[in-house]
Amino acid sequence: METRSNQVLVGTVVLALLAGLLLFSVWIAGLNTDKRRCFDIYFSQGVGGLNRGSNVSFSGVPVGQITRISLLPNRPEFVWVRIEVDENTPVLQGTTAQIKGVGFTGVSEIQLDGAVKGARALTQPGPQGCPVVPSSSGGLGALLNSAPELLDRIQRLTERLTELLSDRNQNAISDILENVDTTTRVLAERAPELADTMGEARIAARNASLAAANVARLADSTTALVNDEGRPAAQDLRRSIASIQQTTANIDALVADARPGVQNLTKSTLPEVNRLVRDLRDLTSSLESVSGRLEQGGVTGVLGAPKLPDHKPGKSR
Repeated sequence: METRSNQVLVGTVVLALLAGLLLFSVWIAGLNTDKRRCFDIYFSQGVGGLNRGSNVSFSGVPVGQITRISLLPNRPEFVWVRIEVDENTPVLQGTTAQIKGVGFTGVSEIQLDGAVKGARALTQPGPQGCPVVPSSSGGLGALLNSAPELLDRIQRLTERLTELLSDRNQNAISDILENVDTTTRVLAERAPELADTMGEARIAARNASLAAANVARLADSTTALVNDEGRPAAQDLRRSIASIQQTTANIDALVADARPGVQNLTKSTLPEVNRLVRDLRDLTSSLESVSGRLEQGGVTGVLGAPKLPDHKPGKSR
């Protein structure tokens, strides 16, 4: 009888523990009834320090965690990270995600940022079924991504500095510094002469300014003289040109009127004059011949032919 009562007591205790465990499980499930939303992020950079269960924060406030991390199917150059955040998290248009290191432990988290008041919420599903939050390079990830290029630039800079600081260039730089020192010393010694030269230059500049002023006054006077004297002369010149043009027109008209008479003189009168000149020449020749005969034989020589001398045969001279 006593054994049976112990078994009932043990069974009751076990049933009570099971009931308590069931109530605790229900209570725990009730605590985790908060609704969450999923988002996908694609990173083209390394995601070292991220793991499933890593924290997701919005402007430093924890809002969720990473539920999946893997290479993107068919695009292995991208890393696919899926996160789940509280439903009230303001993941809006303009929100970006970046990897941020946590201290110096090597652990990283997803940092969301860029909420803008009045922007629409991200609700359009992406290729993997959840809305996509754009990624941005920043912090340690951006530094690590740019590290190879930075190291390459540092190497090129080091090589150029090595070339610049070669023995030959160092000697050239030393010579330049010596020349600069010599030039400085010479300038210091010639400072009084330079001061005098600068004084003379100022005087010359002042004289040039005065000369320019005089030239300006002369130009004004010349302009006034041209305006006062040149305009009447120009008017007289224009009147003379007009008179010459009128005279030229009159001469052209006179030539046009005399052209028929000139043509008649050329065609009729000049031939008659030529014949008259020839007749006068013939008459002059005849008169010269008569005059010569008159001088040699008198009137007889003019009127008759000269008598031939007698010829006696048998006598010779």
